[in-house]
Amino acid sequence: MVVNVGNTGNVESAAAGAWGVAGRYREFSWRQARGRCTAHEELSARIGHDPELCDLLSGSLPASDKQQPDLLLAAVRYLDGPHAEMGPRGDMAYGRWREWTIRHWDEVRAVIMQRSPRTDEPAHCATLLPLLARLPQPLALLEVGTSAGLCLYPDRYRYHYGYEDDRGAGGSALPGDALQGEAPHGDAPHGDALQRAPLRAEVGEPGNPLVFGCRTGWPADELPDRLPHIVWRGGIGLDPLDPAAERDDLRWLQALVWPGDGERAARLSAAVDAVRSAPRPRMVRGDLLDELPALAAEAPPEATLVIFHTAALIDLPPARREEFARLVRSLLDGRAGGGHWIANEHHSVLPWTTPPAHQPPHPDDALLTLALDERPVALTGPHGETLRRLPGAEDVAKDVAGD
Repeated sequence: MVVNVGNTGNVESAAAGAWGVAGRYREFSWRQARGRCTAHEELSARIGHDPELCDLLSGSLPASDKQQPDLLLAAVRYLDGPHAEMGPRGDMAYGRWREWTIRHWDEVRAVIMQRSPRTDEPAHCATLLPLLARLPQPLALLEVGTSAGLCLYPDRYRYHYGYEDDRGAGGSALPGDALQGEAPHGDAPHGDALQRAPLRAEVGEPGNPLVFGCRTGWPADELPDRLPHIVWRGGIGLDPLDPAAERDDLRWLQALVWPGDGERAARLSAAVDAVRSAPRPRMVRGDLLDELPALAAEAPPEATLVIFHTAALIDLPPARREEFARLVRSLLDGRAGGGHWIANEHHSVLPWTTPPAHQPPHPDDALLTLALDERPVALTGPHGETLRRLPGAEDVAKDVAGD
């Protein structure tokens, strides 16, 4: 294999770049894929121990977000590379995947340079809804770091809130824990096991075939009994997509879903179908800090502006996160009638928010911290499957009700 490192300056810098890429893939395998996707765990670990392939990646991709493992793995799936559905497993399968990727490198690289690894998880709406429903209505939703804007439509889905089982009540349940009980409805398109939890509350149109299940210990009288009234929707993203109108955009979003996660793939397709007939939100391409003031100014003055984001700040350096926080505070303080800020991020990227008092079940804990106006109220599953209320959340709810 001929590796193009002619633009890296010299052999030493090329070696350093390849070493960094290898470490990035091994870290991805250990910290992100382990326990969640065995195919990606194995594939990214193999790439991390493949010096020649890492030379190719470091020598032909910019040393930025374009070297993210998610992008390469999705690009090969998007182009129907070998083992696209379940991922390559074993030496022979990896050999075929590697040979195909190198042979089609020009096409793979073109996809990587064009696309973003950012994807939407519409089921996050199940964890956002208890907050959105308590805010003064109507709402103007502005999502920072969106991909296709699917989280801008919490009023287009149906929700099943089930009881948290014994493991969750103690604060140690992991996403994907088995649930007990019977499904209240048999019309869910993706067979989500979370809907088999004993029913606490259900919200949304009864005939809606898409149901997001969420396991929670949230007090039943504080769970929403109606959908929010939304009069304006806007989003900012580096590569905004329109999967409802562009089939290729939907194909890319599906490629980003990890192999073997058929439920999430079906959930994504069903969410796109649910919003297909709705007016498109105001989507802006660009940097979230640069574009936020102008887009926020477009929100109707009679509506409560809600700026929200989910797992969107992790790629920003700490200084930019602090700058973003100052900007959001300034925009909401300067708006007539104010507004609210909902963050759903890993606590490590929210230094201005009091860390939640919990012990992670393992070092690479994937739970997110849900915060309203910089005050943590819950821990949430990475795919909206759990909503674990934190002490003090009731005080935040009372403050919001008093607005």
